[in-house]
Amino acid sequence: MNKILKLFFALLVILSIASCQKTNDAINSLQVMNDSIKKIHAPDKRVAIYDIKLVSKMNGSVDIIGESDQASALDDLRSILDSKGIFFEDHSLLLPDSSVGNTKLAVVNNSVANIRSQAKHSGELATQAILGTVLKVLKLDGSFYLVQSPDGYISWVDHGGVTLMTPEQHLEWQNSEKIIFTKTFGFVYQNTDDELQKIGDIVLGAQLALVEDQKNYFKVMYPDNRIGYIKKSEAELYNSWIKDLEASEMLVELQAKELMGMPYLWGGTSSKGMDCSGFTKTVYLMNGYIIPRDASQQIMAGKDIDPDLKFTNMKKGDLMFFGRKLTDSTKQRVTHVGIWLGNGQGEFIHSASRVKIGSIDPNSPFYDEFNTNRYLGSRRYLDQKDELLINLKDEAIKKNIKT
Repeated sequence: MNKILKLFFALLVILSIASCQKTNDAINSLQVMNDSIKKIHAPDKRVAIYDIKLVSKMNGSVDIIGESDQASALDDLRSILDSKGIFFEDHSLLLPDSSVGNTKLAVVNNSVANIRSQAKHSGELATQAILGTVLKVLKLDGSFYLVQSPDGYISWVDHGGVTLMTPEQHLEWQNSEKIIFTKTFGFVYQNTDDELQKIGDIVLGAQLALVEDQKNYFKVMYPDNRIGYIKKSEAELYNSWIKDLEASEMLVELQAKELMGMPYLWGGTSSKGMDCSGFTKTVYLMNGYIIPRDASQQIMAGKDIDPDLKFTNMKKGDLMFFGRKLTDSTKQRVTHVGIWLGNGQGEFIHSASRVKIGSIDPNSPFYDEFNTNRYLGSRRYLDQKDELLINLKDEAIKKNIKT
């Protein structure tokens, strides 16, 4: 009798192990499938969100939990689960979520909005957005908003840096005539009689709505309806600026050198301080392009013009990339970017401790041996058609055609 009981219990254990193994295999299969969806729809978490988990339950069904801004990814997930005959309960959130309500857009209301990796002031500075920039709002969390900038970057901004807008308010803002600030930095004044009375500072590339074109000043309006004045010698009507703008090698150099000496700031993309890719973004913004945020993203855009890494076929304005080179045991890692100038001495300009000149020429007083030895290649943006590059002149033409 004891032998029979032992055999019975042994069989139960074997069946239990087999059942657990089958369950684990099913869970692992679902995880692989979910990871594949993420790789397809949201391979770069800086510009797309897919924080979705599948939780298996004892009855064989699955709970979908988490959040994503990729509706097509969630659709694919549901379709696959359906095709496999897996019953599921969907508790996922599609961003923008209900906390946003009807204010799915925001406009930067300070000279610079500091956008952080976490919803707190002590969070790492991920990027910045300058005055007048329109942001997509994905969710609200207390006094912080999860936003997406025009270059696709997703991070958190504090409520004081932006003004939330409904679609109607945004349309009114977008259709208003704008001015663009063209100096490195300056001020918006409360009136034209006393320059000691300021509303705030303003940085290169910022935009405000035009209220009135006066003799020596533009009367302007902030996104939150504050009224101020900007010297006409420091700004231009945006439509005139973009119409007359001709992006060129020389203009890239001119704008880059205007920023000489500006301090390096991790996460900075404004003339208050900028990291290496923030510097290239600012220079190209003033040449009429919105380009990807980080160096590792910027190397994916434009045309590869130096695949042999010989510093050949390069033109002024090309972006140069640096970092860890590909080896048998390590992947390539892009960590730095600068702008090629040439000028007979292999010069480039970049933000490293500050915006400064470097060179690949050992005989140059600006020779940068460190970066020369970790050169990864160059990309050309000027006159290139690329979905990763937003040409503001083309966008203005489209807008005019629509109107």
